[in-house]
Amino acid sequence: MTEAVQRILDIFEELNKVPRQSEQEEKIHKWLMEWAEDNGFACSTDEALNINIKVPATPGFEKAPGLVIQGHMDMVCEKVDGSDHDFSKDPIKHVIDGEWLTAEDTSLGADNGIAIAMAFAAALDKDLEHPAFEILITTAEETGLYGANALKPGFVEGKILLNLDSEDEGIFTVGCAGGNNTIIHLPVEYRNIPEGHKTVQMTVTGLLGGHSGVDINTNRESSNVLISRLVSQVLSQVDAGLVDIYGGTAHNSIARTSDAVLAVKVADLDKLETVVREVEARFKVENSLVDKGLEIKTATPSVTYSRMLTAESQAKTVNLLLSMPHGVQRMSAAIEGLVQTSNNLAIMKLEGDNLYVLQSQRSSVMSDLMYTSRKIEAIAGLAGARVEIEEKYPAWMPDMDSPLLQKCREVYIKTFGKEPVIEAIHAGLECGVIGSIYEGMDMISFGPDIQDCHSPDEKLRIPSLELVWLFLTELFKSYRS
Repeated sequence: MTEAVQRILDIFEELNKVPRQSEQEEKIHKWLMEWAEDNGFACSTDEALNINIKVPATPGFEKAPGLVIQGHMDMVCEKVDGSDHDFSKDPIKHVIDGEWLTAEDTSLGADNGIAIAMAFAAALDKDLEHPAFEILITTAEETGLYGANALKPGFVEGKILLNLDSEDEGIFTVGCAGGNNTIIHLPVEYRNIPEGHKTVQMTVTGLLGGHSGVDINTNRESSNVLISRLVSQVLSQVDAGLVDIYGGTAHNSIARTSDAVLAVKVADLDKLETVVREVEARFKVENSLVDKGLEIKTATPSVTYSRMLTAESQAKTVNLLLSMPHGVQRMSAAIEGLVQTSNNLAIMKLEGDNLYVLQSQRSSVMSDLMYTSRKIEAIAGLAGARVEIEEKYPAWMPDMDSPLLQKCREVYIKTFGKEPVIEAIHAGLECGVIGSIYEGMDMISFGPDIQDCHSPDEKLRIPSLELVWLFLTELFKSYRS
């Protein structure tokens, strides 16, 4: 490991000692602002807690165009089942396993803390030659790009943006999907649990989960889909009623664990177990090549319940969940292998007198995005549900004639002796939003190898970080006046 990479990882570890869950960024915002002040850099912030840190040019680069290095401060906070980690106060514990950096029982937050660490390392490196650059750090990227959407003209001055939120070294991303969230509120009614019934909790667990943009086409199963199928099958064969159902943690994560609680007639408890095992066996066959750790657990719930859904509300709840689309909806006809449109059945839970369902739609074609959202709204309407479609964020359309892309390609070939891969992705990046606010912004996205984002298996490949750093330093040098 080079000294430069070690410095980046040291900064990243310090960053990971500070809580930075999406929309709870006050502590990390304070830490970042103090870092800029302590190191003598001009710094500004806005009402959304976005930060801009200005780093002056080194000698010989005074006439070079100003760059913007961009990443987001928040992270998706996921942990393994049974972990007592508290993301509001506990530091992320780094673990080096061979050439990989991961975390102990939690997501690592390399998405996108490693961008901040690289930018800070560049700002502090007195031997590094570079143009003037701004470090733009946004908030609430993971929950809807809210920080980027709140940016105002004039907050950023540079017209060349390097987004460091990509996850495959050697790949330049020049376009991404747009998206929005759809929220369903279905009114439900309850009745008392009859005498002679016992509550049983069923848990679908052991799934890989992952990023709902990056991994949506990998056939990784959603626990929300599976628990809905399981409940439907059990209720068709067992004398039982639906008491509770919940699963998923974030709009951009494929659900890994979901639960349902049933009130089961005592005489049917053995039959319930038989049906669950039959369904589990079928699920394992369906997912034998991807989600090999899938299992269904049954247990007595830790919470005491006194009521279950009425027959009408139960039917509406189960049928609504079963009818929700999940996964790839359409592949791109323009770019081979690119997912055009998808939907993630992200979060569902019974809360009070409503079933709450949060879904995330993505598409590189905004009309198809709206069609998918409206289709979900129509299905929900048939069940009598109220639907909110949150404000959408725009797609980033590729510009294959971009001067920045041509420069990055030339520098990459000169540095590594091979062509980079140039692609558009299905995941959402802030570039689309930023480009819509700052007209004429030339943008590209790249980064080190990061696997299993938005899950406790997230890991960063350290040798790839070294390659990205080398490329970044050579790109800087190419701007010498």
